[in-house]
Amino acid sequence: MIEVKDVTKVFGEKTVLNHINTAFEKGKVNLVIGRSGSGKTVLMKCLVGLLSPNDGEILYDGRNFHNLNDKDKKKLRAEMGMLFQGAALFDSMTIEDNVMFPLDMLTEQSYEEKIARANLCLERVDLKGSNKLFPAELSGGMKKRAAIARAIACNPSYLFCDEPNSGLDPKTSLLIDDLIIDITHEYNITTVVNTHDLNSVITIGETISYIYQGDLAWRGNKDNVLTSDNKLLNSFIYAQPLTQKIRDLI
Repeated sequence: MIEVKDVTKVFGEKTVLNHINTAFEKGKVNLVIGRSGSGKTVLMKCLVGLLSPNDGEILYDGRNFHNLNDKDKKKLRAEMGMLFQGAALFDSMTIEDNVMFPLDMLTEQSYEEKIARANLCLERVDLKGSNKLFPAELSGGMKKRAAIARAIACNPSYLFCDEPNSGLDPKTSLLIDDLIIDITHEYNITTVVNTHDLNSVITIGETISYIYQGDLAWRGNKDNVLTSDNKLLNSFIYAQPLTQKIRDLI
């Protein structure tokens, strides 16, 4: 579990996160939703250590990340996997080398062990046999799956996904959502997803934190997000085009 306790982040005179309190549960897909500029990306950067909060605590199973020494921070980072918005694969490296990259950086495994792990991860995301291909040879959905394989290469306890469906067609988006929730449950990972995709909210949002102008405006799950009486949340949800699947749920 990741606990966010009274986290505040300020840039100059602007408060971007205002005393945020929420929790991301182990073995579940935890969504952070909100409009552009709401603070959800800053929150994720604080979670993974790219930014330090001005106040408050972020606890990883009781460990305060920002109070750890450099050695312990490195150990904790080895427990994290990250899926970036644009996949962020290295264009000059094969898919196999991309997946092995965190193993090279964070483990002391032998080459044979790393190859075996890369093959296992690629097979898990249905990319078996793609080892020697380069990112330019993959479709957008395949790139995202390769990036997921890289994110789980070190068998993380915590998985962070930044807009995983960005740039994908609806059918491929559903496949990525299914993969994220399957991996989360299979490996009992604490998964945190930044998204504005309403289909993802309804499909995989086992916990949902709605950020509005730096404040935590609502917390719930996919079962009650469409029936909430929170006016701020409703203005976000119903401002988006509703698919027939979502209309059927209302």
